[in-house]
Amino acid sequence: MRSPKVFRTTPFRLTLLFLALFAAAASAFLAYIYLATAGEVNRRADATISRELASLEAVYRRGGFAALNQGVIERSTGNQVLLYLLMDRSGAPISGSIARSPIKADLSGRTWGAFVLADADADGAILRRPARGAEEPMSGGERLFVGADVGDSEAYVVGIVRALWGAGALVLILGLAGGVIVSRNVSRNISSLTDVIESARAGELHVRAHVRGAGDEYDELASGLNDMLERLERSIGGLRHAGDAIAHDLRSPLTRLRARLEAAMIDADAGRTDPRRALQQALEDTDGVLRTFGAVLAIARLEAVGDAPDQTTFDPGALAADIAELYEPTCEEKALDFRSELTPGLKAKGNRDFIAQALANILDNSVKYTPPGGAVMLRVRRRSSGDIEFSVTDTGPGVPEKDRGRIVERFVRLEQSRSQPGAGLGLSLVAAVARAHRGHLELDDGPGAMATAGPGLRVALVLPKPG
Repeated sequence: MRSPKVFRTTPFRLTLLFLALFAAAASAFLAYIYLATAGEVNRRADATISRELASLEAVYRRGGFAALNQGVIERSTGNQVLLYLLMDRSGAPISGSIARSPIKADLSGRTWGAFVLADADADGAILRRPARGAEEPMSGGERLFVGADVGDSEAYVVGIVRALWGAGALVLILGLAGGVIVSRNVSRNISSLTDVIESARAGELHVRAHVRGAGDEYDELASGLNDMLERLERSIGGLRHAGDAIAHDLRSPLTRLRARLEAAMIDADAGRTDPRRALQQALEDTDGVLRTFGAVLAIARLEAVGDAPDQTTFDPGALAADIAELYEPTCEEKALDFRSELTPGLKAKGNRDFIAQALANILDNSVKYTPPGGAVMLRVRRRSSGDIEFSVTDTGPGVPEKDRGRIVERFVRLEQSRSQPGAGLGLSLVAAVARAHRGHLELDDGPGAMATAGPGLRVALVLPKPG
């Protein structure tokens, strides 16, 4: 039969271990107290006996046997703590408070011994009490014994030790009760977390652990679990949305690719078209599909690792200059006024390739949607907070404020952008890069409306200052 669950919990086992250690330490402590106290009782009794023997020896030296006998008789009747016995050369008792000496050995000097003193209480019951004494021969051949009853002192010591044992037992009982209470509390808290985990394993990612507000390790664990579930739910939702969106957005190019290949095959068989031209168009359509997949995979990789990998310290102005050099010819072909303001000597930390891709995506959007005769401005600067800002401002149609939260989502394309090629993943990748570097993406109006253009758009990729 298995023991109750509370007895199998780690806190209860730790409580038992602590109580076992406490019991061992308490036993050693009580043993030391008893030995030390009992030893002190014996030492004090021995010191009292030694002083009494020395006093009686002094009486014997001054007055001889008669004076010693008189002193023993007087002290025997007046002292209820010490025991006396004066004996002749043969050991026969002469005077004292006991009938015979408990020392059995032959005497060649002072001899010590412990013995049991029998006595009767008020009801006539026999009491046995521990005692100590010493017997010493006198110069005339007489023998003198002085002893002390240590029963009361030892009984006091035993009483103290028993009281301490009782207190220790009470501590053990209270400790066990506390262990049960703590174990039940821990089991209740852990059980609630386990229920949340089981629900999540069953696919219910919306469940959350209860945070009590105590600020202890259980709240930290519950908060961490909730954060993990929230990220997991968001990731799963993103994957589902990405799968649906990919299927939706790739249906048209794939259908178009198949139709063109089928038409090209029919025309090629009839001799009405150039097979090479049909293949070239098919390759372009295929490249578009591959770019879409590449962008989705890049976003998924960033979101999977959490923080951007392989981060290094680099000059953001130099990086922006390299990207600007690539887009200057495109702007000239489209008759766009392209300028850059790059602050030199700055330092940023991150994955240089990801940041370069994000900046290229921002510039690509600006060049794509800015009409001929417009302007594009690339800036790199350090904010007053120390953050590094990459910004691109254009004079294109801009993005309404109500749609700025949507265009950073995957596969979202506004109506005015439907005429341009793309899959709606450019700013999604930029937002993913910002999150992976613990930064953020900002979208604001550009310089304003000019003639039929505007109001433009300003896109800023902000990275935290290097730590």
